[in-house]
Amino acid sequence: MNDLVRKTALELLVSYREKSISPVDAAEAMLDQIRRGNPVVNAFNLVDEETTLQFARESEQRYLSGNPLGLLDGVPVAIKDVFLTPQWPTIKGSRTIDPTSTLGKEAPCVAALRRNGAVPLGKTTTPEFGWKGVTDNPVDGVTRNPWNPEKTSGGSSGGSAAAVPLGMGPLALGTDAGGSIRIPAGFCGLVGLKPSFGEVPHWPASPFGTLAHAGPMTWTVADCALMMNVLTEADSRDTNAIPRRNIDYLAEIQGEPADLLRGVRIALSVTLGYVDVDKEVEAAVRAAAELLASLGAEITEVAPGFDDPIASFGHLFYSGAANALRDIGNKQRARMDPQLVAVSEKAAQLSMLDYLDAVNERMALCERMAAFHGKYDLLLTPTLPITAFKAGREVPEDWPSTRWPSWTPFTYPFNLTGQPAISVPCGFDAAGLPIGLQFVAARFNDTAVLRAAQAYQLAAPLTEKRPDLFFEDAGQNASARLNA
Repeated sequence: MNDLVRKTALELLVSYREKSISPVDAAEAMLDQIRRGNPVVNAFNLVDEETTLQFARESEQRYLSGNPLGLLDGVPVAIKDVFLTPQWPTIKGSRTIDPTSTLGKEAPCVAALRRNGAVPLGKTTTPEFGWKGVTDNPVDGVTRNPWNPEKTSGGSSGGSAAAVPLGMGPLALGTDAGGSIRIPAGFCGLVGLKPSFGEVPHWPASPFGTLAHAGPMTWTVADCALMMNVLTEADSRDTNAIPRRNIDYLAEIQGEPADLLRGVRIALSVTLGYVDVDKEVEAAVRAAAELLASLGAEITEVAPGFDDPIASFGHLFYSGAANALRDIGNKQRARMDPQLVAVSEKAAQLSMLDYLDAVNERMALCERMAAFHGKYDLLLTPTLPITAFKAGREVPEDWPSTRWPSWTPFTYPFNLTGQPAISVPCGFDAAGLPIGLQFVAARFNDTAVLRAAQAYQLAAPLTEKRPDLFFEDAGQNASARLNA
């Protein structure tokens, strides 16, 4: 069983074509892994085994008849509970949403996965309306880190991030308006890509507006590229989507690490010029940069030259939270995450000029980064300045700020600019918690971050290492410890 749930999406597809295993085998194995691990980490808030197995049986029949569908036929996928799924309710971690109101509707990413034969595993947990960088909500409770369940998984795509390392599915969907793919990818030790804004169609429009991106979360960079080939399919409902470029991302990352990196100009910035970074995180990122240099990349240590845009990000992001709550009355707000209500009500007091000032700062940052990438193909940073902290908290203990963006300074700047950014694991701290490495490229140069991440992962693979919870006995022991 462990061998089957270790398989990547690409490996599963080979096995299906060879008929050594079937999509039903894979779905049953991953559902079994969910049954064992989910009580510990709370990655899924909805699992409907019969529906999942029906999708898998249909895929099995297509393979038996020699007519597989699209690029992902039979591959199980976990879906963050902000994406509309026609067969399952989408409640976004909130008691304010009528579950029946969302049925029969399908998000572009979900539709693309269906057209390509993917097998949906269920819905994964999110903070209410995806509003923060950790995952807990009034409906589903706290989501935990697969490497240490006493720690946070990060957020807001924390359920998707907790699922993948535990073999609950090789692929997962996430969204990212301030780091919500990359934060949990960094904390949980998997690959998470925030594509260029508009590259992956997204509908309905996020309340967080043009900060919000949809993207893949996977165990390997190759699977991430494969998933991008599906998620970038056209969907006219997203009016912000760019014209389809029909890039074969999987083909773009083929080659040896040196071939992928030769002559690539990488700017290393461990601090962005203003961030305090944990020493173990800094050491891991510097070691990664040395490895990239040995493979032929041209590494220059230089900051991109902008001040912390946290104030302008806060105005734009929390205005989005206020937008999400605009039609929710006081009686319903009393049933919500009180901190979400607090930030929304504060943001509702911003003036139009406050908002437009943030827009102006955002445009200046976009211009700054466009000029920066005239000199450097990639910016290399830590994904996060720290490793995972205690679960159930918005910020670490004894942290100087009460809000989550204060510990995610490497992620939200690139939501403001709409650039592609990817997190790939680059090591572990002394406590065994993952450390993430972030590559950022110029807008619409998504191939650059995928090629660099693939080169790094090929040269320094951590994919054979799984959390102790991956194994049944360890999961049972952890569950007993948490329930003691």
